[in-house]
Amino acid sequence: MLNINDVGVRMGKIADLFLNDIGSIRTGRATPGLIENVSVTVYGGQKMTLKEIGSIMVPDVRTITFQPWDQSIIREVSNEIAAANIGMTPAVDGELIRMSLPMMTVEQRDEYVKLLGRKLEGARGMIRDARGDFRRKLVDAKNDKEISEDEYKRDEAELQKVTDQYMTKLEELAKKKEQEIRA
Repeated sequence: MLNINDVGVRMGKIADLFLNDIGSIRTGRATPGLIENVSVTVYGGQKMTLKEIGSIMVPDVRTITFQPWDQSIIREVSNEIAAANIGMTPAVDGELIRMSLPMMTVEQRDEYVKLLGRKLEGARGMIRDARGDFRRKLVDAKNDKEISEDEYKRDEAELQKVTDQYMTKLEELAKKKEQEIRA
């Protein structure tokens, strides 16, 4: 009755969403994820993210560079990045915008670890919600006599196994990110 592929797909999407979400949490190293989703207004009012209008590069651990594909918008983009309040000051250097990552204090690192914890708990909640949705389907199928008690127990055990796998995956992703923050 239970399609494990459906469970895996839904929980996999949650894990991917979590990974994408924590990518924007600052660590001691420069990463494209810190700025790629910054919205800028270009071309007369059109909102676009930096990854849609140029190339983001990380030449060293403390520097991020952004090169717009259209050089005519470089000043607009630089001003929008400065206004985005991302903790980095952009400087136009020819065809590039350079941003240096300031050193993080111990307090900042602790705050980012707390933020990571909140995001992890949110992702865990989504996994539990997904498990609950599939479990309700199982209970309904058992109550409607579509599956036997044995099938119900087997499917419920399989559902819990998949849930545990994804919970472990979330924990591993969070642990890795925490190590990056504290490094």
